[in-house]
Amino acid sequence: MSKQLWVMDPAHSEVTFKVRHMMITNVTGTFENSTGTMHADSPDFSDAEISFEAEVASVNTRNGQRDEHLRTNDFFDAVTYPKLTFQSSKMEKAGDNDYVLHGEIMIRGVKKQIALQVAYKGIVVDLWGLTRAGFEMSGSVLRADFGLQWNASTDDGSIVLSDEVKLLMNVQMIKQV
Repeated sequence: MSKQLWVMDPAHSEVTFKVRHMMITNVTGTFENSTGTMHADSPDFSDAEISFEAEVASVNTRNGQRDEHLRTNDFFDAVTYPKLTFQSSKMEKAGDNDYVLHGEIMIRGVKKQIALQVAYKGIVVDLWGLTRAGFEMSGSVLRADFGLQWNASTDDGSIVLSDEVKLLMNVQMIKQV
């Protein structure tokens, strides 16, 4: 018997990242075009299997020039590697509504294991009869692990971008009938 399918609602979900800029502030970006699915039967989602992908060319930091630079070979190389993907391997219960989601993320064709902190925010039936589940997820990756090496130095010797990239996702999943 196959598990229940849930699909990410892109209109009510955010997939964002934050990178330290000049080591004094963060630049925040999002992927405007992303999809995700979850297969689960357990009412607490402890058996969830999750997959996700984002179109790299849809990166948006609210600065067109920076976004174009992020699409180049200095960063994501969107022409050669058009998708960023994640595939879970295990959902581990860490508290009443808290989990650790283990899986493999692929950026620029490089796969790495990652663990994401997950907070299950509840389930509701909306005005149209659709069952929705909400999740907040967070974690981090190192840019260098994926070949995103570009950086520069300021006049005082500080670096422009941190290696650590924080991942933050607020996701609504819709149960498919």
